[in-house]
Amino acid sequence: MLNLENSHIIFNEARNLMPGGVNSPARAFGAVGGEPIVFDRGEGAYLYDVDGNRYLDYVQSWGPMILGHAHPQVIAAIQATAVKGTSFGAPTLLENILAKMIIDTIPSIKKIRFVNSGTEATMSAIRLARGFTGRKKIIKFIGNYHGHVDSLLVAAGSSAATLGVPNSPGVTEGVVQDTILLPYNNVDALKDAFHNAGREVAAAIVEPVAGNMGCVAASSNFLYELRHLTQANGTILIFDEVMSGWRVGKSGAGARFSLLPDITTLGKVIGGGLPVGAYGGRADIMDNVLPAGKIFQAGTLSGNPLAMAAGIATLKVLKETDPFAVIERKAAMLAEGLEDAARDAKIPVVVEQIGSMMTLFFLTDYDSQPNNYRVSGTTFNGGIVERSTATSSTGGCFSSKIIDWESASKCNIERYAKFFWNMLERGFYFPCSQFETFFMSVPITEKEINQTIDAAAEVFKLL
Repeated sequence: MLNLENSHIIFNEARNLMPGGVNSPARAFGAVGGEPIVFDRGEGAYLYDVDGNRYLDYVQSWGPMILGHAHPQVIAAIQATAVKGTSFGAPTLLENILAKMIIDTIPSIKKIRFVNSGTEATMSAIRLARGFTGRKKIIKFIGNYHGHVDSLLVAAGSSAATLGVPNSPGVTEGVVQDTILLPYNNVDALKDAFHNAGREVAAAIVEPVAGNMGCVAASSNFLYELRHLTQANGTILIFDEVMSGWRVGKSGAGARFSLLPDITTLGKVIGGGLPVGAYGGRADIMDNVLPAGKIFQAGTLSGNPLAMAAGIATLKVLKETDPFAVIERKAAMLAEGLEDAARDAKIPVVVEQIGSMMTLFFLTDYDSQPNNYRVSGTTFNGGIVERSTATSSTGGCFSSKIIDWESASKCNIERYAKFFWNMLERGFYFPCSQFETFFMSVPITEKEINQTIDAAAEVFKLL
């Protein structure tokens, strides 16, 4: 058993100081039970808690730490910037440098505005789209998370396309009355929505690779139809790449799918582990933001020098080393290994993986029919790992993929919780929810991946 005595003491104190003892609900272990781990430091691929336990980290601060923890070049950049001052509330050269790096990397971005979080980025992008088009309605997709923006915190109705119902106390029906909620990856529902209200829709916002119902990629057909319908109706298409940016390729999901959205929102990796967000896109749209235009958005710490320095250092290392093909190959190696280990233990799972993002979904018993299993094959072509599927009667993973919230929500969360705690006991830190994404990072080695697979094989036999 892990010794978590100091974590327990610190968390108990935190409960009296902060709601639920945490500053973000994703940290609370609510989906797996028990108390969260309190961490002390990170180094490379590992995290160390306040009791001295070491964990191979597949959470990576929920995505930003693509280079691992405390990367020497990132830390050096932060230190060199900090001695000059941490904030001025005024322009710095660092903002220009990071802006150029992003614009040179993301084909759809011609101008960019930095903010402090992904939530700020999506909130600002929605306001910009409404101001630019003069329309009110927006489309979002069930299971896509765009931060705690009031108008995007909505739950599904019973029909394929419905006006949203507030999903959190404090969010009024009036705030979400112009939000149209659609099922992810459903082309027919998409066509119906634009047929009925296309000319009233200011923006459609989508995660081209969703990360908060687990890792679920949009189909090419769905994204192409979305791009076609938004263009045909004068609707702004927003790609939320706060999570997928630099995680599914060096130029983001838009480039990977060969699609150019009108606005892209970013975060996580571009801050190198510091708080940051950004939204950017077509120059004619972005020039409507104050002071170039009339649409208001501001932030005292936007473009903060420390975050800019960390982001510059991170993107510089990524550009110089170009690790994307390697980390995608390692992610596919882990995905295949987990599926094989689960098959051997007769545990029905499927691993959805793209780039350095993935989720291990535990399927429910009714899905695990003996002749309905899936095995995955991986090919490597020009820097892109492609995972193909085939049916097999010899055991393995169920043939239906996780394609939307409806299919994800049927997964076995109790079994995932047991997997989580058993892997934690063995020194492997995975997301504390079935419906989160875990990540591959540069410093994780093939040896450590094999150790992870071996540990998972032990755990599957206990489930």
